[in-house]
Amino acid sequence: MTTLNEPIQGSRDRLAVATGVAILVAGLLLVTVVLPAEYAADPLGTGAKLGLLDLGETGKQVAAIEATAKGSPGQAEIVVPQKRPFASETVDFRVEPGKGMEYKYRLDKGQVLLYSWSATAPVHFEFHAEPDGGPRGYAQTYEKVDSAAASSGTLTAPFSGIHGWYWENRTGSPVTVTLKSSGFYTLSHEFLETGVKNKNFN
Repeated sequence: MTTLNEPIQGSRDRLAVATGVAILVAGLLLVTVVLPAEYAADPLGTGAKLGLLDLGETGKQVAAIEATAKGSPGQAEIVVPQKRPFASETVDFRVEPGKGMEYKYRLDKGQVLLYSWSATAPVHFEFHAEPDGGPRGYAQTYEKVDSAAASSGTLTAPFSGIHGWYWENRTGSPVTVTLKSSGFYTLSHEFLETGVKNKNFN
């Protein structure tokens, strides 16, 4: 004689089998796909065959970079949103023999400056900055070279202030310096014998 418990028991058995199959499939996917692709772990060798290990290695490298950036106060963040578009300019300076000139950008702490400059003849130059609130006449030197005709690079401002170059022409003829820059600067300051010439980028 059939009882009501038999269909219920049959449903339970089928549900248990389906659950077991689902867990087995999930476990296989974890070992064969997820571990190699996400963590570069390949216990069965399937990740290498499917080309997933490179994804895992890349993921580990990105995770390490992010952990370093978040865990170390001195490390720059990977993405730093800005409230305004970046500025760009190309400027030329004529530096007479035995003379020098100075040009700086205002940057807040953490803002980035990309630059490239070249000169028609080698010049002495200093790349330095004056921090806001620093002692009068104090400058933080980033780079100082006796003779160079070009330089390129990036600067992430370690503090708020003005950051830029002093070029000195130690030759017997006029030299033209061409500076190309982009960054989140708001002002430039050209230091002349007659005073300071400012340019606003807002």
